[in-house]
Amino acid sequence: MARNTKSVSRDIMKRAIWDSFVKMNPVILARNPVMFVVEIGFVITLLLTFAPNLFGGHYPSTQRIYNLIVTIILLLTVLFGNFAEAVAEGRGKAQAESLRKTKTDLVANRRMDNGGYEEVPASTLHKGDIVRVEALEMIPADGEVLEGLGSVDESAITGESAPVIRGAGGDFSSVTGGTKLLSDELIIRITVDPGESFLDKMISLVEGASRQKTPNELALSVLLAGLTLIFLIVVVTLEPLAHYVHHTIDIATLIALLVCLIPTTIGALLSAIGIAGMDRVIRFNVIAKSGKAVEAAGDVNTLILDKTGTITIGNRLASEFLPAGDHTEKDLIESAVISSLFDETPEGRSVVDLGKEKGVSFARERYTDAQNVEFSADTRMSGLDLGDGTVVRKGAVDAIKKHVSELGGTIPKDLDEKTEYVAKAGGTPLAVIKDREILGVIYLKDIVKPGMRERFEELRKMGIKTVMCTGDNPLTAATIAKEAGVDDYIAEAKPEDKMRLIRTEQDQGKLVAMSGDGTNDAPALAQADVGLAMNTGTTAAKEAGNMIDLDSDPTKLIEVVSIGKQLLITRGAITTFSIANDVAKYFAIIPAIFMVTIPALKVLNVMHLTSPHSAILSALIFNAIIIPLLIPLAMRGVKYRPMSATNMLVRNLLIYGMGGVIAPFVGIKIIDLLLTIFGVANI
Repeated sequence: MARNTKSVSRDIMKRAIWDSFVKMNPVILARNPVMFVVEIGFVITLLLTFAPNLFGGHYPSTQRIYNLIVTIILLLTVLFGNFAEAVAEGRGKAQAESLRKTKTDLVANRRMDNGGYEEVPASTLHKGDIVRVEALEMIPADGEVLEGLGSVDESAITGESAPVIRGAGGDFSSVTGGTKLLSDELIIRITVDPGESFLDKMISLVEGASRQKTPNELALSVLLAGLTLIFLIVVVTLEPLAHYVHHTIDIATLIALLVCLIPTTIGALLSAIGIAGMDRVIRFNVIAKSGKAVEAAGDVNTLILDKTGTITIGNRLASEFLPAGDHTEKDLIESAVISSLFDETPEGRSVVDLGKEKGVSFARERYTDAQNVEFSADTRMSGLDLGDGTVVRKGAVDAIKKHVSELGGTIPKDLDEKTEYVAKAGGTPLAVIKDREILGVIYLKDIVKPGMRERFEELRKMGIKTVMCTGDNPLTAATIAKEAGVDDYIAEAKPEDKMRLIRTEQDQGKLVAMSGDGTNDAPALAQADVGLAMNTGTTAAKEAGNMIDLDSDPTKLIEVVSIGKQLLITRGAITTFSIANDVAKYFAIIPAIFMVTIPALKVLNVMHLTSPHSAILSALIFNAIIIPLLIPLAMRGVKYRPMSATNMLVRNLLIYGMGGVIAPFVGIKIIDLLLTIFGVANI
């Protein structure tokens, strides 16, 4: 999915304006109690515009004009609030529309019971169907490759023009409907039913159709509803108090006071902030399955990262052969190359390439009768079983030593010395055996990505603990961990070790985030509070995670955490600003209402507003226009700077708390002067 750098297009603006009126529907607006109260106030003042004495009392002829002005301002307040939400939704709908363009009327070649193939609409494919896709054809639906190896163009989904390799077996067998096969032929088993594809889910998510309020949003909504109820009670009790001092307050003024005192700013922008948070994640090419996942990312305490490909470059390359015992370098190189002949990993190919540089090479055709033994997390070894009964293996040193001991072989005395040398240099040692003899060690270089230490330092400032997981031996893990600057590490880690770590952290009340791409990562991704699955990973991994990275970049987990924190900070900042606004509005309206009857209250009229009506209208107008002025901040988010929670709180109080108090004083006074100039102040 291509990144869209333009925030709001003209089409989105037009659609948002129309949706602002559609959202005036009381059934829709009732979900937002603050803005619903404003709409009720609008209806009442609208009635009073045509019948000023509807609820009793006798008012001057100018009352109709005053009621009309209040009605218009209240209408604009509701529309501005609806507009903020509509703009946020509009950006998601625009992205959904671009994704729909990738869903064309595809035709699939489905395997029949007799082994032949028939052409059927892709929309009729069900889970378990087998299809054949040839070069330059579109992949009809999500699935896993059963046979073949090919290059796939996923730019329609990820926005990345470079093709990726997909093939049977391993962690790169998952394919997505709507992508294009560029070469060769694939036999694919469909893994979803109609309407449940990855593309369907993406469209639903970016549209916001499945967005539910997060726990923090719900808690804040309850708080806003409570504040609205409290101020409603306060305003209602003002009428008998005014009657006691022989003062009359018209209903329009009471409604204006209520609207100014309740937290309309955050009430109008709350939903937009949540939608914009998910939108920022999507624009970063990450699909969040729920707003709760984004919010949880902002509260993460522990970050679990794989070493290879995340903290390090990932393509560990063979750089040296270190023979052990009485074996020669040539013996080691020959067995190392043979064990890597059918190893298609970057490490395996680098062993073969280094062997060629050393003058040792073998043709694959000589070993067609050999059985290839692939690497597994349990054995932590790979190699060949040759036709003459010879067994050649390479793998983790401790696994090789255990294997040789079980076979009754001997371990060279200098093996540990060679292993320690590689580990202390930050490399990965691979031991090589032929039958029951350990020939030596392959030195695989592993380079820490530039800037990782600085990024982990930023996370530390956020109060986030970083843990590196690796299958390497403890010495190598310790060296890389120190160089990268992580807080802790787990060496010789297995999938169950990740699960154990996550549960331990969660039992301490912490939120945990991790990334993964393999089927063996699925349990840990499901257990983590934030599970970032790679788009190149298996279907199981993508189903287990609550976020999917379309770029398949494990380091993006760090950015996701920053985006989550930005969401929480933005919501907190605008809430602080909104509540602080009420202080200035209080000083504007309360003295204006009573200072004619109680002259002593004039001392509270610190802004020296022209008249009671001018004060009320000025506060009400400021209350309305501050909403659209804050929409860009809600959409873009408050800039996040790594710092402790205490420093962050102090900073927000100084900027948005003090700003929320000062800005209304300035704004209301300017509006009062304009009303006076245009002759509206003395209506």
